[in-house]
Amino acid sequence: MAPRRVDPIPDSGDAAHLPDPGDALDRAGIALHRGATGAVQGALKLASLPGAALSRLRHLHGKPAHGSDTPHNGALVRHHARVLMRALAMPLVAGNKVELLIDGPATYEAMFAAIDAARNHINIESYIVEADGPGAELARRLLAKCREGVKVNLLYDGFGSIRTPDAYFEMLQAAGVRLCEYNPLRSWKRVFTRAVHLRDHRKLMVVDGSVAFVGGINISGVYSARSAGAQAEATTPWRDTHVCIRGSLVAQLQSLFITHWNKHGCEPVQQADYFPPPAPAGHLRGAVASCDAGRRRNPFYRALIKAIEAARHDVLVTTAYFVPTRRLLRSLACAARRGVDVRVLLPGQSDSWAPLQAGRSHYVRLLQAGVRIYERQGALLHAKTTVIDGVWATVGSANLDWRSFIHNAEANAIVTDAGFGAQMRTVFQGDIAASHEITLEMWRRRGVLQRLQEWVARRFEFLL
Repeated sequence: MAPRRVDPIPDSGDAAHLPDPGDALDRAGIALHRGATGAVQGALKLASLPGAALSRLRHLHGKPAHGSDTPHNGALVRHHARVLMRALAMPLVAGNKVELLIDGPATYEAMFAAIDAARNHINIESYIVEADGPGAELARRLLAKCREGVKVNLLYDGFGSIRTPDAYFEMLQAAGVRLCEYNPLRSWKRVFTRAVHLRDHRKLMVVDGSVAFVGGINISGVYSARSAGAQAEATTPWRDTHVCIRGSLVAQLQSLFITHWNKHGCEPVQQADYFPPPAPAGHLRGAVASCDAGRRRNPFYRALIKAIEAARHDVLVTTAYFVPTRRLLRSLACAARRGVDVRVLLPGQSDSWAPLQAGRSHYVRLLQAGVRIYERQGALLHAKTTVIDGVWATVGSANLDWRSFIHNAEANAIVTDAGFGAQMRTVFQGDIAASHEITLEMWRRRGVLQRLQEWVARRFEFLL
């Protein structure tokens, strides 16, 4: 089976920027993609979904949905675009093409193809960079590019990559890769300071200033196994989501990388043509919502809250670590109470015990409000995505926990488009088909040991 990739939405070549919020947005005449049905059809290529799920998706394909291109959804796109611009205090950027990448194999295939095609520079920022598996393949390709004269800059987190041998980074540096270690933990004294909590959790790559990748996938061997299908392996596979972006948003991600690099006392990035003249690549409009580690003001968190509060039909949340703030809980519960279909997809198993149990401690409140909760089975869920009303969609590194909201540097792409929303909705439905729904009656019958684990984990949720 070929690696799973969702076909990108066809281009329309619109490269205009959205004006300021308000009536000016209506005058801009947001052009919706006229092939949302085709987007659903493309997403059906996730052939590894169970038969029942495929049947439901084919049924969806033949009927109008919130993600379809209708006058009603045109109004929804304008509505959510206004809300997003006000939340971020900036206009949206148009002229983009966004390709959805499902799981590690498809993501690495696309990233390595972009690296092989690089002619000027490669900038990589990743929480985890391992020496084995994809990390070894990455090193081989980066070394080849250095020999061709391509400038390579690699920013990695000192804690996330703490198990990676120094020899790996020394090999890259000797070949010409410029390195920057974010917040290194080289002294035991730093382990007992606030610095240990401030991490670079981003997963970002920009090549030649023309193509960028962002999402939840690290450079790690855990992604070697697919999350579904005939080639799923005996080890627990990881289910994750990434995107490949071409167009005007690439310059924003490039600026984010260089600014972050410069803030942390590393050698300057190598001289290269980091901001070539922008070329329209598609018609999608969106924004980059990012935050620095340790900052109380988080643009992505604000944008997410405002979008949930503005939701009219549904809110479909997928996150690996769910340790919500009081405001996020309130927003989800209030949306459900006013009739919005709120569904939260969470891991049924996790690589981290405490966040899993801390999140479960909030189930009763959400279920009582009418929120539907699902736990993914058969794979370790690591994706961080949200789709709202089928027109507001985000993919990135931010989980819905205190660590992402306050302690970590994160980066998310947000797109307002019915066609891309339809793709995201289809992927969500596929995950739901592989999940177990938690009901209020069932959860009230959980045992004493489960309740004790939740109580203990809840005591530390600010750090999770």
